[in-house]
Amino acid sequence: MTSAYSQEQLSQFLEHINLPKALREDIRPSLMLLKALHTHSLATFPYENLSLHYNATHSIDLDPQHLFRKMVTDKRGRGGFCMEIAILYNHILRAIGFDAYTAGVRTRGRLEGVPTGDYPGWNHIVNIITFPDDSKYHSDVAFGGDGATMPMPLIDDLVHENLGTQQIRLKRDWIPHQVHKTEETKLWIYQYRNGQDKEWNSFYSFPGIEFFALDWDVVNWWINTHADSHQPRNVLTIKFLLRPVESEASFEGEMEIYGKRMLVNGVVKENLGGKTQIITTCNTEGERVEALEKYFQISLTNEEKEGIHGYVSELRGTIP
Repeated sequence: MTSAYSQEQLSQFLEHINLPKALREDIRPSLMLLKALHTHSLATFPYENLSLHYNATHSIDLDPQHLFRKMVTDKRGRGGFCMEIAILYNHILRAIGFDAYTAGVRTRGRLEGVPTGDYPGWNHIVNIITFPDDSKYHSDVAFGGDGATMPMPLIDDLVHENLGTQQIRLKRDWIPHQVHKTEETKLWIYQYRNGQDKEWNSFYSFPGIEFFALDWDVVNWWINTHADSHQPRNVLTIKFLLRPVESEASFEGEMEIYGKRMLVNGVVKENLGGKTQIITTCNTEGERVEALEKYFQISLTNEEKEGIHGYVSELRGTIP
């Protein structure tokens, strides 16, 4: 399947994410390019579900051209939730010439920020990239605050340093409610620990099979409408922060992720690689819209601002 985006749109995208000029001179699939695309996409497109809240229809549109206008052409600082960003990213990868497809993921729920309990149905998305030497990489640019800050090779138990003291890995194993357990049915499990002395915990699992646009329409419908989906009840925005690499860079203009800023309903937090700090608390819609502009560089239209009035997630003077 060809990309939905033209070469002109590809150029607009690369300009928008401020990909270093050294890499734009010869755009061909490579691991170096994939790493830079991952880093710059993370920092440019915040994980946010604002279209479920600041929107009269309270629904997400996954049409690739709509996603391009929203996140690139309109230049209002917008990102999207997992499927929005990952589908945009997938079409960009394929426009460059990468062998890339989207795969379905089961993400565990969180209790006080910690993944807990069993794995649910499909509720997340990653990109799988295959290189000519048959090496495969997992690239997740839309998981939010605990997502991988780099593409990860599909290699069992290989540990990577993530943001701050956090370490991450992909573990090849079964999940608890699997019935048919053979070597072939093992899944990839994305795990983390917040320090070498901590226990590993599992965030999500995926088998690596390709999902199609119609599959994502089903997942999107569930997330938009189902009573068990947390997305319609919670306003979320996570933005990764970028800085130049201080050590000898492998290319001119190389950047790295060094922190993240988060909005959860009315609370804005920041983590610069250490402890998470509360920056401000919003009690009204005016305060939250102002915080989105000040801390995340996201500007909403008047129509979008009106869209949240009367909705379950509206701030009405107190933190919900």
